Formats: sequence, structure tokens, C-alpha cells
Amino acid sequence: MVKILDSRVKDHDLAGNGKSLLRWAEDHMPVLMSIRKRFSEEKPLRGATIAACLHVTKETGALMRTLVEGGAKVALAGSNPLSTQDEVAAVLAEEGVSVFAWRGQTKEEYYECLMQVLSKRPEITMDDGADLITMLHSGAGEIPRIIGGTEETTTGVVRLKAMAANGVLKYPVIAVNNAETKWDFDNVYGTGQSTLDGILRATNVLLAGKNFVIAGYGHCGRGLANRARGMGARVVVTEVNPMKALKAVMDGFIVMPMTEAAKIGDIFVTATGNKSVIRRDHFRLMKSGAVLANTGHFNVEIDIGALGEEATEKRRLRENVDEYLTKDGRKIYLLAEGRLVNLAAAEGHPSEVMDMSFANQALSVEYIIQQGRGLKPDVYDVPEEIDRTVARLKLETMGVRIDTMTKEQEEYVKGWSEGTE
Repeated sequence: MVKILDSRVKDHDLAGNGKSLLRWAEDHMPVLMSIRKRFSEEKPLRGATIAACLHVTKETGALMRTLVEGGAKVALAGSNPLSTQDEVAAVLAEEGVSVFAWRGQTKEEYYECLMQVLSKRPEITMDDGADLITMLHSGAGEIPRIIGGTEETTTGVVRLKAMAANGVLKYPVIAVNNAETKWDFDNVYGTGQSTLDGILRATNVLLAGKNFVIAGYGHCGRGLANRARGMGARVVVTEVNPMKALKAVMDGFIVMPMTEAAKIGDIFVTATGNKSVIRRDHFRLMKSGAVLANTGHFNVEIDIGALGEEATEKRRLRENVDEYLTKDGRKIYLLAEGRLVNLAAAEGHPSEVMDMSFANQALSVEYIIQQGRGLKPDVYDVPEEIDRTVARLKLETMGVRIDTMTKEQEEYVKGWSEGTE
């Protein structure tokens, strides 16, 4: 039996600092702020209870405030034990959000916090990795109450599509990750910049001249590869998908198997959404001083257990850097315990790019309230109208104007009879 709490954060006295962080984020999230203004006037979320499992950052705080302005009651848990900004958690709890998040949670505490948000009897779920939804489907909470949900990231979408394919998903979920204004910007530009930020804050190593190995050339891997190259690194890509590998080659990167890359790499970053991408046989090939980091969602992409078994000693050298001394005397450095390095060792994506992602989240929640009861259990893309609205608003806030088609052009692209003249 879960004892229902209102909030649990590290230190409520941190709220003052949290307000400053939120002010900075909101000043750099004009699209979400324009949605908040409308939500405040129209209250389209009135009466809804939302259970969210997201990284508790200043940008997430801006989203939670927007949902509250729209009339919703919100319960929030962190989606990663090391990604919570405790100042933000404190100010949200002060403002009436039921927050269950603090940096440094144990695995048991993490799942206890998910249970707490589900105890609020939500009608809508917001997920980053699908842990909340899978808990619901494992018997925690009341699925019949749920109208629908949203999913923020690639890993979660993959899990949910597997659930849908196996006929076990019991309510509709909008894949916010698959919106063009999310994955072509958040995943590419956000992950690329914030991952390097995390690596540099944790280590202060020079990237120029280093062999920088990236496992996975999806949107996140592509963004990271381009930014690492821009910092002077020699970028190597490893892939299992021939199409993505071909794209990496055509983009000018070296592509090889991890067994070859392991011998030459100075810095390794996983960005695949899969498990044991860097494993025992790779550790044994690495040179002393190799740095390992993960920017995929879960801490399973690097086989940390095998790394520990290969080592005779492990010690913490500096915050977010653990040194593993191998049996043959080499040193391998693991960053942020193998968790998301951009959130554990830095602050996550810049506010400007999260502006679009969280605008999609807010508008998708509004859509679920309006249309969710008519949707069958499945994974849905963000409606194109919402995606285009976010893009248009973002351009407006940037002061960018674009052309519009003439009536003649609109008719031409809809027709088929006109050809070569």
C-alpha cells in the first residue's frame, strides 16, 4: 500500500534559486510562453490530472507551470535518478505541483516516486522513456481512468510501439518525439550541444585531435557527430543499420565496427537506445585513458557490470568521473555512472530548443483532452497541424518571415494535368 504524499524533494529552501533558473528558461522559451498565455485565458485543461515522468529541469518547470495555467493538476516525478535540478523541484513543489524528484535517487526510490505520481489518479500521462506507462500496464494505477498519454523520447516510443504491436497497450499515446519540430531540432541540435557540454564539464578534456567514437547515427548521433567535428575531433561512427551507416559515410565520417573503433578511440559516446553496445570485449581492446559516456536514455548502453568485473579498483576522481583500473593496468573513465551525460553532468538541452519540444507536449495534452476518448489504443504521431503551428510560432519569435504560395501555385501542386511547356 502506497502512503500518498503531496511532494518529496531534496530541500524546499532551494526554491529561491529555482525561481531564478525558471525565469531564465522562460525568457528563452517564447513559443511555450505564447501557449501559456492562451492556456491562462481559455483553461483548456481544466479538471484534468496529469502524471508526468520527465527530467526535472528548468525547462520542464516551465512546461509544468504552463499545464497548471491551463487548469490541470500536475504530479511530477523525475525520469532519471541523476537529472533532477533540485532547485526547480523545490520551486514547483512550493507552487502546488506534486513533485517527487531529487538528484541521487536509488533505483528503489526512483520507482517509489513513480508510484506516488500514479497515486494521484491521473487521466493523462506524460513520459520520457515510458517507465510510467509500463508501470501502469504492470498493475500500478487505474488504466480505465486514462484518456491518453504523451512520450518525449526515442527509447520510449520504441517501447510503446512494441507494446502496441503485441496488443498490450491499453490507451492512446502521442509520440511527441516524432514531431519534426522535436526530433529534427531537440534530438539533433539539443543532444549534439548538450552532450559535449556534459563531457566537457565532467572532464575538461581537449576534443581537438581526439578520436571521438559515436555508437549510433540516428538524429542524436548525427547531431553529436557534427558538433564534435566542429570542435576539431576526428569522428568515428559505429552502426548496425546499413542505411544510417551509409548516411554517416556520405556525411564525411569514418564508419567501422566497434571492435575496431575500440582500439583507437579516445572518447566513446553511446546514442543507440539499445543495451550492451559497449561491452566486455570492447573494454579489453581500449587504450588507457579512454573516456566512456552515454547519451541514450537508459544506463544500459555501456555494460557497467562487465566494466566493474574487468577492474581491480574503482575510484571517484571528480564529480561525474569514475576511474576503473583494469587488471592489466589500464585506466578507463566512466562519466555520470553511464547515465545521460548531458543531464547528469550538465543541464540538458538549451531552453531555446526545448521550447519547441515542450510546446508540442502542451498542445498534445490539449489534443488528448479534446480527442483522446475517440482514439484507439496505439502510438500516434503529433497531428501535423500542431507541428506546423510550433514551427510557425518559432519562426515568428525569431523574427524570420517566409513566403506563401500564390493561389495559382496552390492549384498547380494539387493538379496533375500541367506538364512540360
